Amino acid sequence: MSGETLVEWIGAGAGLACVWLLARASIWNWPVSILNTVLYFAVFLRAGLYAESALQVVFTALGVYGWWSWRYGGAAGSELPIRRAAPREAWIAAGLALAGVALSALVLVSATDSTVPVWDSSVLVLSLVATFAQARKVLESWWVWILVDLISVPLYLTRELYPTALLYTLYLALCVVGLRRWIALLRAQTAA
Repeated sequence: MSGETLVEWIGAGAGLACVWLLARASIWNWPVSILNTVLYFAVFLRAGLYAESALQVVFTALGVYGWWSWRYGGAAGSELPIRRAAPREAWIAAGLALAGVALSALVLVSATDSTVPVWDSSVLVLSLVATFAQARKVLESWWVWILVDLISVPLYLTRELYPTALLYTLYLALCVVGLRRWIALLRAQTAA
């Protein structure tokens, strides 16, 4: 196994651990997420997925923000509760996502040798939307992650990133589990 493949497998393991912790609404998903993003920066850069490489840098910053937000972002500095997105928030997020994908794809077409600018950009922008919503503990972030996984698996297979394609297949399953768990936690939180 090459060093590059080993980094990909370690990153995949950290990614699985992160989503498993996230599905349980554990604050420890954030430091594990930061480890994952540092490793995947190198993996995606080597594969020529430039938007996703850049995404890892932003994910690292969002990981620090999410860690802080979950711990101190609630009322009076308490832990942040799970919540639903307001309709206005959802429409704004959808509009920003469409504009972001178009802009990112345009940049990739004009400034790189990317052969998959729309798909690479879709993963980039939707992942940013999902991570920001996740940092605010918005339930609908799980639906966006599911869409990201459905785009990512075939994209990574075309790039021969087999461990990463497997990882995103497992992410998809964990996202369904996470969505169901957060729905249950929100119901319990609302009942309390």
